[in-house]
Amino acid sequence: MRPSPSASGRQAGFTLIEALVALSIVAFALGSIGALMATSVRGSRALEERLLRQQEARALLTRLPERDELAAGQIAGRTGRHAWRIEVSPLVGGNTAEAQVWQPLQMTLTIRSSTGAAMNVSTIRLQHRDVP
Repeated sequence: MRPSPSASGRQAGFTLIEALVALSIVAFALGSIGALMATSVRGSRALEERLLRQQEARALLTRLPERDELAAGQIAGRTGRHAWRIEVSPLVGGNTAEAQVWQPLQMTLTIRSSTGAAMNVSTIRLQHRDVP
C-alpha cells in the first residue's frame, strides 16, 4: 500500500489558472494607467497650445497701429506656428452720430495654430473723428 502524500509532501507553488488570473489583473491595471497617462498628455498639449495662442494674441494686440492709424478692413499675417487675422469695422449698434468726436471700432483677432485650433479675441478701440 502506498502512503498518501501529506500536505508537507506536496509541491508548493501556483497553478496555471492562478498565474493567468494574476497576470490578467496586472495587464488590466497597466493598461488603465497607460490610458490615463495618454489622456493627461493630450490635455497638457492642448493647454500648452492654448497658452501659446493667448501669448501671441497679447503680443499682436500690443503691436497694433495707433488709434488714428486704424482703418476698416483686414490685416493678416503669420508668426511662428500661428496664422492670424485682425478684422476692423465700425461698431454696429451704439450711438454713432456724426457729431460725436469718437468713433468706436470693433476689432476681432483670430489666431489659428498649425493643429487647426483657433481662438478669437474681440475688443473695441476708439478712433478720433475730425469734427468740423
